[in-house]
Amino acid sequence: MALAKSASHDVIASEQQLADLIRRIQAADRVALDTEADSLHSYREKLCLVQISAPSAVILSNVEGSCGTASKVALPDGKPGLAASGGCVAASTSLGMTVQSVCDFIVDPLSNLDLEPLRQALEPREIVLHAADYDLRMLRRGLNFTASRLFDTVVAVRLLGIREFSLGALVKRFFGVELHKHSQKANWALRPLPPRMLKYAVDDVHYLLPLAAKLEEELERVHRRDWFQQSCGRAIELAAAERERIQDELWRIAGAGALDPRTGAVLRTLWQWRETEAELADRPPFHILQNRELLRAAESFTSGHVPDYKHFSARRRQTFREAAKTALQSVQSEWPVMRRRSGARPTEEMRRRADQLRERRDKAAAQLGLEPSFIASRGALEAIAADPARATVVLVPWQRELIGMEE
Repeated sequence: MALAKSASHDVIASEQQLADLIRRIQAADRVALDTEADSLHSYREKLCLVQISAPSAVILSNVEGSCGTASKVALPDGKPGLAASGGCVAASTSLGMTVQSVCDFIVDPLSNLDLEPLRQALEPREIVLHAADYDLRMLRRGLNFTASRLFDTVVAVRLLGIREFSLGALVKRFFGVELHKHSQKANWALRPLPPRMLKYAVDDVHYLLPLAAKLEEELERVHRRDWFQQSCGRAIELAAAERERIQDELWRIAGAGALDPRTGAVLRTLWQWRETEAELADRPPFHILQNRELLRAAESFTSGHVPDYKHFSARRRQTFREAAKTALQSVQSEWPVMRRRSGARPTEEMRRRADQLRERRDKAAAQLGLEPSFIASRGALEAIAADPARATVVLVPWQRELIGMEE
C-alpha cells in the first residue's frame, strides 16, 4: 500500500528556518539524509543540496512552515530560491515508537547560510542513508560532517538477501510507489531549481525513515542486527579516511599500462592539458575529452598522426597540439616509467588458500541466502590468501567468521 504524500516540503533558505529545522533534528534520535552534487557539470564537484527527513510526531508544533504547507522562499542574497514540493509519511523510530509522520526539508549549501549548527545537530544522531559512501564523503567535504551512527539501507537489504537494492526497487517493493529518476544527471547547482528536480530530490529521502524501520525489524528477526552494525561502523571508518591522490599517478588511466614510455609521456602531458582546460571551463574533464579518446590521441600523436575533434575551438585545438608536441620533443630521461599491474604472481599455496576461502564463502552464502560477493569479494579473498593478516583490514568480524578467519 502506498504511503500518503502531501504536495509540499520545506526549503530552508533563512537563518530562522534553519534554527527551526535544527530543533526538529535535536528532538529526534534518527534522521534521514541524502545529497545532490554537480559532479557531472563542474570541474570541482560541490555539495548542492542536503535533503533531510525527520520524524514530525516528536517535533515542537511551532516550527515554521509545518508539514503540508507550501511556500516559495528567497535566498538571503535576494535571488529566487528553491520552489517547494514534497511531503509526509508514516514511520517508526529506532526505539520502536510509532510516529505520526515524517517531514522533508531541503537545505541549500550554496546559499549564505552558516551550516555549522546543522553539522553539530546531525553528528550525534543516527543517520539513515541509502548507499552511504558517496553521501558521507560529500557531507564531509561540504559540511565537515562525520557520522557517529549510521543506518545504511543498502547494507541492511543485502544482509536480508534482497538482490535488487536500488532505492527505486526498494520503494516499489515496500511501499508500492514508482520513483521517477528523470533528474539523475541534472545540474544541481542551478538556481532556482525547477519543481520536478526538487520532487526528485525529496523522493530520494522521503521514504528512508519508514524503510529503515521495516528493515530494522527484519534484521532483528533474522538475528543479523550485530552484523549490520559492524558493516555500518566500517563504512563510517572508510568514509572518514583520507584517500591519498598521488599527483604523478593520476594520469595513469585504464589502458595506460600497455603503452610504451614515449607514448606514456604524451598521455601524461595530454592529461595535464585536459585538467587545465577543464578547470578553465569549469567542466568535468570528460567534457573536454573522454579517457578512451585521450589514450587514442596519445597513440596517434606518437605514430605521426594528428587527431582532431570537431567540438574543439581553434584555441583548444592549438593548445592540444602544442601539448603533444612538447611531450614528443621531451628527452627519454623525462619519460615516465611505465608499469603494468603490480603484485607478484600468486603461488600454488596462495591459490589453494583462495580456493578454500571461496568454498567456505560460497557454502555460507548458500545457507544464509546472501550474495557471495557481499560476504567477501574476489579481491578480498585473494588479498587474504596472500597475507592472512589482511583479513582484519578488508573484512569485518561477521565476514571473517563466515569464511573461517576468526581472530
